Amino acid sequence: MDNWRDQVMGWLKEAAVIQATLSQLRVKSLDAPAKVMLRPVVVKGETVYQLEHHKDNKAIHENLKLEDAAVRVADLMEHTYRQALIKTEEADVQLLFSKKGKATMLRKPPTASGKVSMSHNREKNRIIAEGVAAPFLVELGIMTKEGRVHAQKQDKFRQINRFLEMVVDVLDALPKNKELTVIDFGCGKSYLTFALYHLLVIQEKLPVRIIGLDLKKDVIAFCSGLAAKLGYDKLQFLHGDIAEYSGLEQADMVVTLHACDTATDAALAKAVCWNASVILSVPCCQHELFGQVDNGMLSPLLSHGILKERFASLATDAVRSQLLQVIGYKVQLLEFIDMEHTPKNILIRATKAGQGAAHNIEKWKEYLQFREGLCLSPYLEKVLQDRLPASN
Repeated sequence: MDNWRDQVMGWLKEAAVIQATLSQLRVKSLDAPAKVMLRPVVVKGETVYQLEHHKDNKAIHENLKLEDAAVRVADLMEHTYRQALIKTEEADVQLLFSKKGKATMLRKPPTASGKVSMSHNREKNRIIAEGVAAPFLVELGIMTKEGRVHAQKQDKFRQINRFLEMVVDVLDALPKNKELTVIDFGCGKSYLTFALYHLLVIQEKLPVRIIGLDLKKDVIAFCSGLAAKLGYDKLQFLHGDIAEYSGLEQADMVVTLHACDTATDAALAKAVCWNASVILSVPCCQHELFGQVDNGMLSPLLSHGILKERFASLATDAVRSQLLQVIGYKVQLLEFIDMEHTPKNILIRATKAGQGAAHNIEKWKEYLQFREGLCLSPYLEKVLQDRLPASN
């Protein structure tokens, strides 16, 4: 198409572009960034476009007036890059150039919202924003009374917000028009349990009761006292073991973060038996399959302890994910927090999906092939045996 340049320049001059990414160098030897990103920002009351690229692990920014940005981007597309993804309120537009320079423009429904922050020093759009004190974060020593996050608690603050983002994404999977029951197995000091209460009860105004369960009596006493101090009357902390807990007949959301080894499986089994609509699990210390996994073809990997341990951990979470899918859950494996903070960073997020019987049987066949190929006998399969198809 010959008029691509006019269209792109028109969008930019009208400040209609929400975000754009230019990539794929026309000539690899070009002395140019591999990728250039563009977004609108407001500087001294004027809307401009900010171009960003990275050099030596540093972000380089350049602010351009609308017309100047239109010319620059069009020139970059014409001479330097072969691909652009341009997001507007009306559409996502992908612009592709062949080796001979022929342009193709593909349109898809928009994924970006027009309600974007154009502040030059914009804050991240977090569930709990810095600058407004959340009482539980103040009491737990993460925030000051003025809402400033302590420097040494920034990682914990990001972790809490990351967790809440994952919860927000599945709120629609929870039942409506009833009081919801949420249980957090192995709640520990309960940063995330309190955060969950803050999100569901205070921010979302949902009818919810939350139970935190842990083996440490001193932790339970501390959390119970803090809940009472904050007036969180629908938040209860109990001393108990996950596998032996029998205080509920039904739960809508089950959370289990860093429960060690098969304690995670016990919590997942409880969640399934309670017909939980949402399951959030960050496993820890996946030792069970380490002594079982065996496959001659994988001997170069399994002969090294550190590699075998990591492989066994991943295999364990693959088993958990697959069995939940066999039972009818939709499962996603997500990065919880950055690897630099902890290697145990995979979150299993499962929601009831009501998949058809044929789908479930296919997942079961995949599971059996995986299990037999690695000579596994997982605990979770045993405790869920009554809910799974026959092995033969």
